Amino acid sequence: MSETLVGTQQIDSSKRTWIIASTCVGAVGVGATAIPFVSTFQPSERAKAAGAAVEVDVAALKPGEKLTVEWRGKPVWIIRRTPEQLAVLSKITGQLADPDSKRKPSELTPEYARNEARSIKPEFFVAVGICTHLGCSPSDKFQTGAQASLPDDWQGGFLCPCHGSTFDMAGRVFKNKPAPDNLEIPPHMYLSDSKLLIGEDKKA
Repeated sequence: MSETLVGTQQIDSSKRTWIIASTCVGAVGVGATAIPFVSTFQPSERAKAAGAAVEVDVAALKPGEKLTVEWRGKPVWIIRRTPEQLAVLSKITGQLADPDSKRKPSELTPEYARNEARSIKPEFFVAVGICTHLGCSPSDKFQTGAQASLPDDWQGGFLCPCHGSTFDMAGRVFKNKPAPDNLEIPPHMYLSDSKLLIGEDKKA
């Protein structure tokens, strides 16, 4: 009687051990399987930053230099224009398709940038570096004078290598070019004399 009982207890004990082990393995398996699915619902740091405003310190940017930052997956140019580059803007308006940024102003040019320099501070030009034709990124052509694919009286600006659209130093497209509009000016504002916030313009 006692032997049978002991044997039953041993069998029950073995079964219990096996069941516990199986359950643990199953739970671990479920946990391991669940982790990848859970992680897919967590936004990446890049995704979190995709719509966030970007703060940029422009104190070290010298006249004639350009800085590129990323905002919402787009390249945003910050160019510190020289006095000479600014002086040319009023001299070439007759060559431009939309010198006053009247086309799609609400979409491409915020109210505070609807001026000749297309900027809050004339010295600093802030624009999305994507051609309004087919989305290529124009190349810097700051040097003046005759150059390949540019007119002999070129005064500096940007050239889209895809289909030849040209823009001046305020991102305004020249006449008879494939690009239908000027370069986009993103919402932005100054937090201080040297700090720029791209993506917000509540105080602008």
